[in-house]
Amino acid sequence: MSWLQRLKLDPFLMTLLAVVLAATIFPCEGIYKTIFEHLTTIAIALLFFMHGAKLSRQAIIGGIRNWRLHLIILASTFLVFPLLGLSLQCFVPDLLSNDLYLGFLYLCALPATVQSAIAFTSLARGNVAAAICSASLSTLLGIFLSPFLVGLLMNTQSGQTDTLDAILSIMYKLMLPFVLGHLCRPLIGQWIDKHKKLVSKTDMSSILLVIYVAFSDAVVNGIWQQVNVLSLLAVVIFSCLLLGAVLLITTYGARLLGFNKADEITIVFCGSKKSLANGIPMASVLFPTSIMGIMVLPLMIFHQIQLMVCAVLAARYARRPEIEQN
Repeated sequence: MSWLQRLKLDPFLMTLLAVVLAATIFPCEGIYKTIFEHLTTIAIALLFFMHGAKLSRQAIIGGIRNWRLHLIILASTFLVFPLLGLSLQCFVPDLLSNDLYLGFLYLCALPATVQSAIAFTSLARGNVAAAICSASLSTLLGIFLSPFLVGLLMNTQSGQTDTLDAILSIMYKLMLPFVLGHLCRPLIGQWIDKHKKLVSKTDMSSILLVIYVAFSDAVVNGIWQQVNVLSLLAVVIFSCLLLGAVLLITTYGARLLGFNKADEITIVFCGSKKSLANGIPMASVLFPTSIMGIMVLPLMIFHQIQLMVCAVLAARYARRPEIEQN
């Protein structure tokens, strides 16, 4: 076991931080910026095309019968998170800058993860079939709901986002490739399933490219003059508080509503996640590159914290006696 595994650090996040460092030292400017922006547009379209091709129709339809579970998870993702995000306003500007606060609002509007939510549910011996259905449904709805929530939350706070333009941009740049990919699944689905590692590397490469372009522009616009060590510490603390609050709400909410242990696990791990894979490409569509770096900073930090905390929590659930499984 490597030291990264012992610390529960995500190797991809380490690579992502290395890209941020590269953008800080060698930001792309001028003609190179234009080239990278065009590459980013292509990479994002390819990423969502692959997402659509990977999504099985059975995964969406298969768990529809357990509507109460899915409703609770969607409520946590698209209602509880935004309300908790709005509550952070009382800490602005004393403990949290306005820009980072808007970054948290963006984080709270995003859909849940797919891969890690399913992986942790499986490790904890939860309802994996329901997790697959719920996480897939969250991703699908997030393409519509997330830009709407971003527009609603940020118009309320600062009037910075045009909701209709955001939704139209998402439809054109993200939803269209997603739908095309899903329609092509009968033709390329087997190849996608057979080459999951290659597809995963394509996803990661697209995200890294978007991050490099975003932070290059952010560095040129002085992000590290706006975000110091204390600001980063504040983001870590508020990320922990946000995750802790959602974990408590989903855990005890599932118990109060009478769900069994397997369903509780699914609600906890699907209802407490936010997607880095969807959040970063979506940010590149919703925000100008000059502010995108600071907008995704809370998401990047929250992503790592959720992986570490949920890894420990999943292991704890997995150690329960077999009699408590259902």
